[in-house]
Amino acid sequence: MKKFNIRKVLDGLTAASSSSSAASAQSGNRENDMIQETLQSEHFQLCKTVRHGFPYQPSSMAFDPVQKILAIGTQSGALRLFGRAGVECYCQHESGSAVIQLEFLVNEGALVSALADDSIHLWNLRQKLPAILHSLKFNRERITFCHLPFQSKWLYVGTERGNIHIVNVESFTLSGYVIMWNKAIELSSKTHPGPVVHISDNPMDEGKLLIGFECGIVVLWDLKSKKADYRYNYDEAIHSVAWHHEGKQFVCSHSDGTLTTWNVRAPAKPAQTITPHGKQPKDGKKPEPCKPILKVEYKTTRAGDPFMILCGGLSYDTVGRRPCLTVMHGKSTAVLEMDYPIVDFLTLCETPYPNDFQEPYAVVVLLEKDLVVIDLAQIGYPIFENPYPLSIHESPVTCCEYFADCPAEVIPALYSVGSRQKRQGFSKKEWPISGGNWGQGTLSFSEIIITGHADGSIKFWDASALMLQVLYKLKTAKVFEKPRGKEEKSSTEIVDEDPFAIQILSWCPESRVLCVAGVSAHVIVYRFSKQEVTTEVVQLLEVRMQCELNEVESPECGGEQVSAVSTPGTSSSPQTSLPQSHPSTSSNNSSDGLRDNVPCLKVRSSPLKQSPGYQVELLIQLVWVSGEPPQQITSLAVNSAYGLVAFGNGNGLAVVDYLQKTLLLNMSTAELYGSTDPHHRQPRSPRKTRQPSAGEQTSKRKLHPLTNNHDIYMDNSFSRSRSSSVTSIDRESREVISSFYFCDSLSKKSETVAVPSLWVGTSLGSMLAIALTVPSTPEQRMQQPVGVSFCGPVVRLKGGILRMAQLDASGTLLPHVYESWYEPNAPEEERERPQRRRPTTPPSSQENPDCQYAVVCSEKQAKVVAMPSQNCVYEHNITETSFVLRADVVTMTAGVGIACFCANGHIMTLSLPSLRPLLDVNYLPLTDMRIARTFCFSNQGQALYLTSPTEIQRITYNQETCDNLQVRLSFQTETAGKASRSLAQHIPGPGGMEGMKGAASGVVGELARARIALDERGQKLGELEERTAAMMSSADSFSKHAHDVRQSLAIHHDSCFVK
Repeated sequence: MKKFNIRKVLDGLTAASSSSSAASAQSGNRENDMIQETLQSEHFQLCKTVRHGFPYQPSSMAFDPVQKILAIGTQSGALRLFGRAGVECYCQHESGSAVIQLEFLVNEGALVSALADDSIHLWNLRQKLPAILHSLKFNRERITFCHLPFQSKWLYVGTERGNIHIVNVESFTLSGYVIMWNKAIELSSKTHPGPVVHISDNPMDEGKLLIGFECGIVVLWDLKSKKADYRYNYDEAIHSVAWHHEGKQFVCSHSDGTLTTWNVRAPAKPAQTITPHGKQPKDGKKPEPCKPILKVEYKTTRAGDPFMILCGGLSYDTVGRRPCLTVMHGKSTAVLEMDYPIVDFLTLCETPYPNDFQEPYAVVVLLEKDLVVIDLAQIGYPIFENPYPLSIHESPVTCCEYFADCPAEVIPALYSVGSRQKRQGFSKKEWPISGGNWGQGTLSFSEIIITGHADGSIKFWDASALMLQVLYKLKTAKVFEKPRGKEEKSSTEIVDEDPFAIQILSWCPESRVLCVAGVSAHVIVYRFSKQEVTTEVVQLLEVRMQCELNEVESPECGGEQVSAVSTPGTSSSPQTSLPQSHPSTSSNNSSDGLRDNVPCLKVRSSPLKQSPGYQVELLIQLVWVSGEPPQQITSLAVNSAYGLVAFGNGNGLAVVDYLQKTLLLNMSTAELYGSTDPHHRQPRSPRKTRQPSAGEQTSKRKLHPLTNNHDIYMDNSFSRSRSSSVTSIDRESREVISSFYFCDSLSKKSETVAVPSLWVGTSLGSMLAIALTVPSTPEQRMQQPVGVSFCGPVVRLKGGILRMAQLDASGTLLPHVYESWYEPNAPEEERERPQRRRPTTPPSSQENPDCQYAVVCSEKQAKVVAMPSQNCVYEHNITETSFVLRADVVTMTAGVGIACFCANGHIMTLSLPSLRPLLDVNYLPLTDMRIARTFCFSNQGQALYLTSPTEIQRITYNQETCDNLQVRLSFQTETAGKASRSLAQHIPGPGGMEGMKGAASGVVGELARARIALDERGQKLGELEERTAAMMSSADSFSKHAHDVRQSLAIHHDSCFVK
């Protein structure tokens, strides 16, 4: 076999991770060269696929009433587009500036975005990937408000200086027409009116522009005569303005909680002034001031009273009240409380035409952490059931796992039990944001994402076909007693907050056995059942884990081969603990007054009703030992074929038989080595401070964010470790259990037949093996104990062990051993327990005793070891200057490989078994621990991570998937003087003009084409011919007015001013 070299890649000051692949084939193993590897570098390409979840820190929103597409902008410059269920799209402004406003070119498949860096951008949404066509950067003025009239090519841009500039949307250039603030207000104010906070056109006359200034002045500007028709003064600042559809009245919302209604031709004083939430004094005086009304919308109906919808305006004495949306309809006023502050809201109407009865039917409310749509047509204003996966952050995500190519029956089974958990009381109507089309060529395999959360909940998500839908939610906190208040918190808890938070997940899709580890040093084993049961007493097993000899004085250099010496062992150790059939009644104090033999959380004492779905099989809790709290669990694995669960931490490891509810093994890491321990260990250092007795006040530990034994800063509020709970000081002197792997293997050099085994990986780079003797029949399995014998070290690597796997003699990945699912609550006579599935291993021959390969990947390197000879046949140094955060052995269509994500942002893949580098991309620098804690690979070239506290980013490293990605949004429509160069700079976008057609001249033709396009999409804009005739008549007047405007403006290359 020839050697493969991979070049070093430099990214700034950070060296890339690759060094030459050391194909150190042993002289006796040249037959390995005969393994034909089918996985090649051309099978890999890295690209983002889809982003799920709620847009993090939203800042603006827009809706296309014809295409029925919703756009949301964020403070980080992201743009999220939503259509019907499953239709989502993510885009990003390169500058990363906040999106302050969005405006759709209605039914055009285009969108204008205004950013906080004073740039505006035109997006083309109708090409394969939405892209920016044009950009315009303002240099001397700050953008405060934008307005794009319906079916117009003129974008009005208001600035902080009070001026309004006009942009031609087709060419994205500034017009020479500027409305200066001093010309607009003239003598109506002696001072500067402040920024422009509102711009809108009169619904009945697009030549009349309504301009709102922050100080309270509103100006109706005549575009043709270039002067103000009317000026309206109010002594309170303005936040928003809304027109009546007839264009004869408008409403302003103010900073003192009032709404003023003005007649267009009566500027002297408001026709009406109301304070919706103000207390009306009996003496007729002005109501007390309220909080500002941030936005108001005024929508009319043909058959009834108009709707006035507003946010804000509550009385100042409503301290602690949640944010509210107020709906005023006729004489009724409904105050709808929201869970989070309101960012923006939009009223959805039956028609996009501003000069027709609006007929509002829903309100989209964008909150800081949620999206709510309210049904205005039903009594009580119920909300619509949201089809988007926006509840990922319902409780902060603490860990996640990704399973691609799952058994086909798992998703329907989870959906059947999860459908019973759905909330009731939603609107009976269909979700109104229903635009876009499904992408073609979706993936064919089943995918499941599991997320663990800070409140102890676990969510199962169907992630097939680039969608995300919640299937089932499990609440693990139900097995514990919940303290009613902080004063009732147990003094034995070891975390300041979120004591039920999920830290590690281990799931077997075939058997549906789930095992979770929490931050309070507890492990829960769940079985899946379709039947409801009531558990009188939760099965509890308390484990006392301590280690007197674990501090390493001078660890030897990792990476050297260690010959394995089989060390006989027993099935238990002196630290075993009997299972508890009831909540622990152990004494809280030892003889010297220190806490001892008490768990961190109190187990539920009342009967537990368990609905169909995941039900508790066994609860395992680590207990305090002589005044010291238990170490957090750093590794976890469950195996359904053996009926065992293994977990480890800084003190050692434990193996529990969850079928017999007994503790098989509980020992320190040092004891695993036997006489072959390569480290010089000393007794643990005594504690610096005395633990307070049970009656004294104690301060709980503050958990430090660590991952893979590297101390990295994380600014996230939830600082949990995924694979290490020791401090950075202890990390250098303590060997932590970092990974497990159950398999049928040849763990001893003398073995010729594979036997059940447990491989153990440690933070100091050692891989050790434990042989298990599992009774063969189901009857014997429940009666006889599982035997344990120690095989000692197998191989050592640099850095902590992250992942282990097994290949057969042909280099094929051996699937994990499992038992197929069966109904655990079925009567014994009806229960059909399937035989466990185990991989077949060809017998070894005298010429070639090695018939298996162990694949071991650490934070620094990867090795392939022949079994049972334990010769290292391949070795590759993954990184010298960084370290691997996540590594997985993955199956692709073309073969098997190792996928790695490094702390320096590189994503790499290696072939198996030769460890040839196939992919090395500098993708994502590690910015916080959220990414490190949640990044995971899966089969078929899929991966994901939590890109923000509310969003999951899915990526693929599969070339075939990248090629087959289809557009997720599809629009089916048919379209319709010189400024100062120093004011704004035009920047051509990378998107090209694909699918974009220039707007034609003439309002009549524009309305006709729009009407045809709307009818093609099934949008009924009117049922009466009189309404159509009115539209055409209005269009004629608009067209005549446009002709006059064109003559007054000296604008080159434009056929009309207003379409």
